[in-house]
Amino acid sequence: MQTRKQVQASKMINQKLALKIFEGFSIQRWNDLIRPFEFVEMDKAAEKMVLAYIIGKGEEARGVKIDWKWMIYASLFDLLRKIALCDIKAPVQQMLKKEYPAEYMRLNEWVLNQYKSILNDDELFSMFTIYIGQKSGSFEIPAKSKAAAKVLSAAHKFSTIRELDMLRAVNERERTDKINTELQAQLQPFLDLPVVQSLVTRQISFDFIMKIEQLRFQTRWNQTPRVPSTSVLGHCYFVAIMTLLFCRSNPVKMCERRVVNDFFSALFHDLPEAVTRDIISPVKQATDELPFIVKRIEDEIVNKELVPLMEPFYANELIYYTSDEFSDRIFVDGKTVQVEWTDLNKKYNSSEFSPVDGRIVRIADHLSALMEADISIKHGITSSHLKYGRDGILKSYGVDKVIDGIHVGKLFREITGETS
Repeated sequence: MQTRKQVQASKMINQKLALKIFEGFSIQRWNDLIRPFEFVEMDKAAEKMVLAYIIGKGEEARGVKIDWKWMIYASLFDLLRKIALCDIKAPVQQMLKKEYPAEYMRLNEWVLNQYKSILNDDELFSMFTIYIGQKSGSFEIPAKSKAAAKVLSAAHKFSTIRELDMLRAVNERERTDKINTELQAQLQPFLDLPVVQSLVTRQISFDFIMKIEQLRFQTRWNQTPRVPSTSVLGHCYFVAIMTLLFCRSNPVKMCERRVVNDFFSALFHDLPEAVTRDIISPVKQATDELPFIVKRIEDEIVNKELVPLMEPFYANELIYYTSDEFSDRIFVDGKTVQVEWTDLNKKYNSSEFSPVDGRIVRIADHLSALMEADISIKHGITSSHLKYGRDGILKSYGVDKVIDGIHVGKLFREITGETS
C-alpha cells in the first residue's frame, strides 16, 4: 500500500503535463478576422478568471456563497478541453452538443483519453471527468457550485465580448456585427449580476479591467524574439495553474481558503506591471538596493493608479495578494505576517488565518520563465538573454533543491532535459 507521502509525490507536475498546458500560449483565437495583436487562449483564460474574481466578489458582497475552489478547477478543465479541441470552433461544438448528443459524448471521451496518460493524479482526473460530464449535461452541477458556475459563465461571455470590442476597431462591420449581436444576447441572462451591469455600463469595474488588459499587450522578454511569444497576463494565469497543481503535492490537505488564496495570489502577482510595465530581472538586480527601490516605487504607483479603481468589496484582499507576493504568510489582526512553511501546515492551515504559499507562487513563476526561455531555444529562436535566463534559473535551483515539499531542482531539469 502506498504511503501518503508516496501518493502526494505521484501528484507532482510532470514534463508532459506542463508542456501540454503551455500549448495554451500557441492556440490562436479569432484567426478568421483581422487582428491588431495576437489573441491566444492563455490570455483569454487569464482575463476570464480576473473577471470571475471581481464578479464573484460582487456576489459575495450581497450574500451569495461562491464555491471558489470549484470555479478555479473549472477554469483549468476548460483550458485543458480547449487545448485538446482547438481545431473545432465553439459554434460547431455547440451544434454537436445540441443536434448530435451521442457524437458529442464520444468527443468528450476522446478529450479525457488525451490526458489519461499525463494526468498522474487520479483524484484530479476524476474531477476532470465529472466536470466534462457537467458541461455536457450528463451530470448535475452541485447546488453549492451553481452560483460559481454562473459567475464563470458570465466572465467567459464578457471576456469574449471584450476581445470582439478590440477586433471591431480594425474589421468591417459586416464581419463582426452578427457575432456581436449573438454575444450580447448570450450575455443577457447574466445582467442580474451587479458587477456585470457595472461592466456593461462601463463604470469603475470596467476601468479596472481596462488596466488589467494592459498586461495582455505587454510581452514578456521584450528585449528578444521568442516562440511562442507570451504576454504578462497569460504568464500570470499559467503561474496560477502551476501553483494550483504544485499545491496538490502538499503532504497535508490544504484548507479551501489556502487553495483559493494561492491561486489568486499567483493570478495577480504581476498586477503592478499594469501601471509600471515589466522590468526584466537583470535590470531589477543591476545594483544591490535596486530591487527594494523598484518594489517601493511599484507600491506607490499601484496605490495611486490602481487602488482607486478597485471596488471596496475586494480591494483589501487584492492588496494582500499582491503585497509581499512571494512570501509564505498569513493575515491576522489586520496585518500580514510572514511565517515558515511548516507552520503554514501545522498551525495556520485554516481559513481564519487566510494562509498563502508565496514561495510556491515564486517557484511557479520561475517555472514559467524557465519554460518560456527553454521552449523558444528548442524551437531555434534563441539569444544570449534567453540562454542567460534559462541557465540562471537552473543554477538557482540545485539538482537536490527542495522547497516547501517540492523537488524543484529535479522538476526543472526534467522540463529542460538537463541532467545536472
